[in-house]
Amino acid sequence: MGHGSGVHLLIVAKRPLPGRAKTRLIPRYGPDGSARLAAAALADTFDAARACRRAERVVVAFDGDPAGVVPPAFEVVPQVPGDLAARLADAWRHVDGPALQIGMDTPQVTGADLDAALDELDRPGTDAVLGPAVDGGWWAIGLRRPADVFAGIETSRPDTGRLQLERLQQLGLATSLLPTRRDVDEPDDVDLVAEAAPTTRFAEVARALRSATGAGDPATVA
Repeated sequence: MGHGSGVHLLIVAKRPLPGRAKTRLIPRYGPDGSARLAAAALADTFDAARACRRAERVVVAFDGDPAGVVPPAFEVVPQVPGDLAARLADAWRHVDGPALQIGMDTPQVTGADLDAALDELDRPGTDAVLGPAVDGGWWAIGLRRPADVFAGIETSRPDTGRLQLERLQQLGLATSLLPTRRDVDEPDDVDLVAEAAPTTRFAEVARALRSATGAGDPATVA
C-alpha cells in the first residue's frame, strides 16, 4: 500500500490541541501556550519539508483533523490506534523505497538538514540513518527500504536511541548516524532551541510567551 516509488519524507505528527500537545511544557507555559509552541514547531517542520529538494513526496501520518494545519500539497494518512511503535510501523506502510521520517519536535531542522540526511541515506553501502537526540532518543530515522524496526522499542526513555540503533544493526542494516539535535520535550528545551534557531516561528512564539509572562506565572499564559 505504497504511494509510488521515489524518495519520501515521512512526518509523524498530531494536531496541536491545548491539553494534548506538548504536555510536559504545561507547568511553565499552560495548555494554550504549550499548544501554540507545538503549532509553531509543526509549521517550522512543514516549512523544512517544503524546502527539502531531495524528497519527491511528503507523507504526513497525522493524528486529528488535518484541515488548516497540514499543507494541501502533502499527502495525509491517518495514524492508527496503538502505541508509538505500532503507529510508526503503520506510517511506513505508506512509503516505498528510500524514506526519512521526522516528527514535530525539532523546529530548528531545515530543508538543507533533511537533504543532507537523504544524501547520507543514498550513500553506497548505507541501509539506514538515525539522528540521535540530546535526551537519548532520536529525532530522525531513514531506511533505504521499509522494514519492521520499531516493535518492542520503548519510547521516551534515555536509552531509546541506543536501543533503536541496536535494532537496526541486529537487522543487518548498515546505519550511519546523523548530527545530534535537541528535541523540544521539556521547558528548558524551549529556550535552547529558540536561541539556536532565532528566525523560526517557534522562536517567535517562545519570545512572545516570555514577553507575556514577564515575572508572572508562565502557566497563566493563554
